[in-house]
Order: sequence, then C-alpha cells, then structure tokens
Amino acid sequence: MARIPGDMKELLREAPSNWGRFGPGDEIGSLNYLDASEVLRAVRSVQSGRTFTLMLQVGNPKGDPVFPGYAPAAHFMTQDKGSYEAGRLKAVGGGVEYAADVLQVAQHGTTHCDALGHTWFDDTLYGGFPAASTKGGLAHAGILPIAEHGIVGHAVLLDVARLMGKPYLPMHTHVHLADLLDAAKAQKVEIRKHDLLMIRTGILNLFYEQGPEAFYKEFDEPGLTYEREIVDFFHDMEIPVSGTDILSGELLNSQTVEAVFPMHAALSRNLGVVFIEAHWFEDWASDCAGDGKYDGLYMASPWKIVGGTASPVNPILVK
Repeated sequence: MARIPGDMKELLREAPSNWGRFGPGDEIGSLNYLDASEVLRAVRSVQSGRTFTLMLQVGNPKGDPVFPGYAPAAHFMTQDKGSYEAGRLKAVGGGVEYAADVLQVAQHGTTHCDALGHTWFDDTLYGGFPAASTKGGLAHAGILPIAEHGIVGHAVLLDVARLMGKPYLPMHTHVHLADLLDAAKAQKVEIRKHDLLMIRTGILNLFYEQGPEAFYKEFDEPGLTYEREIVDFFHDMEIPVSGTDILSGELLNSQTVEAVFPMHAALSRNLGVVFIEAHWFEDWASDCAGDGKYDGLYMASPWKIVGGTASPVNPILVK
C-alpha cells in the first residue's frame, strides 16, 4: 500500500485539535480531563491493593534500553566505604559513615513522560506557542506544568502481545485501532472516556533476553502509527495519556505516511495527549492474565524541571 506524503501541516489540516479547548495559555492539554471525579473513579477501581511499579531499572547489569542517540544513565559513587578506608574521609561525630552518589540521565533515556512541547511542526508547539520558545529550555509547554498537575487516573492495560499469542510483537509490527479494541474485548475490559491507555507490545523482553545487539539490529519498535481513525478515537474518547513499553512511543518507520513521529504530531502536538514511554509492563501484565483484571489506579509524578522537555518517572499501578 502506498504511503501518504508526510508533510504534517498538510496531513493534519483537517485532523482534530484541542487548541483553545481548555482556555488560553493551556500547557497540559488532555490532562485537563483528569479532574477530581476521574481520580475518584480510578480509586474506586482498586480491589486487591496489589501494587506494581512500571519504571525500567536504571543501571541494569544487562544494560539499559535507550532510544538510539541517547546515552544510558551514568551512575557514580561520590563516596563509600572505600573513601574511609583510603583516609579521604573520617566518620562524623558518633562514628557514623555514609555513602553518596550522583546520577546523570537523559530525560528521554529511561521510563519518562514527554512534555507537550517536546515535538512540533510548522514552527508551532501545542497550543500555538512558537517553536522559538524552546531555545535554552521550554518556556511554554514544558514538563513543569505537567509535573505540577500530576498524572492520576484510571488506566486500562491493552495487552496486544498476549492477544496475538506472542511474548513480544516483532519489530516493524503496526498496531492498529482494531488490535486495541480486540485486546479490550478479549480481556473483557471496557475503554471509557478519559481512560489512560497502556499498550503492551512486550518488545523490551527482546532487549533483556537476547541483548542490545539483537534489539537494535532492526530497530523499529512495534506500535501505533498515523491512521485517521485512531486519531479520531483518541479525540472522541478524550484520552489523556498514551502509555507504551517502547522507547519511541510509536512505530518508528511509519507504514502509512512518509514521515517520522506522525503520532507525536497528531496526538501530542495537536490534541495534547501526554506520551509516557518505556514502561515495564511485564509484572502487571502477568498478574492481569492471572486474575482477569486489566485496569486500575495509575499515578505518575514527573520531576519539576523548569524548562524540561521530559522527565523520568516511576509510574505506580494499584489494582
């Protein structure tokens, strides 16, 4: 099938937009849907109290999966028992000694939440802010407004890999809207307005089981890509968050349009959908397959980074 030419301005000319929907100067987009009533709906979904943390490990001995071009996190000890043994430090009063460390991490280099100003086209960010406002840090639509709001809502896990009977979807796999709806049907879970969608491909199993070389050999993670019907679905259902277990947040080499990151353009830049990428869904997904409950209370708290394009997060899911 021939791909559609990928000029974003032309491609999305008639696509839905949430600019102005939440008032002038809005910088958190579809997170505006997550009001107190939505938080309470999420709380009411909790039944067992079982808790799952969804962040990737940092400093895993098997390596840290990161999007090509980003360096893995660097973790350094600034002092430890060796510092005392070498005579560089002395115990404080009472004989107490302590260790300390430093972490250097790319904001997009682990499980993270994107700011709405992270991607743009036509020199314009979400909400109409000028792209020039990103120089030296995001003056508008950065991660700080999202961090100050927080992300708390009712999440639904759509286990597409399990639906297709695979431990993980192969690279290059295009996930369609029908796949999401079929997963929900198979799981006997209803997608409702304002649900946070968590899409499991399982692809990070390839990294941890076969190593970085196999993972990056044909790097084109499975996921969504541009189709008008899925953009309309996110718009009509007022979906605030697209949560994935892939590093790119969408199929990197689109099979529908001649463009890279068309879903970031259509969903994040136009609709204000917040992308949270590189989740570790495996433990939660296994538990869901055991008890048949694929939803729960989801909480993510980005760091309050002034001017930041993203922030690491350790999302928590309570069933």
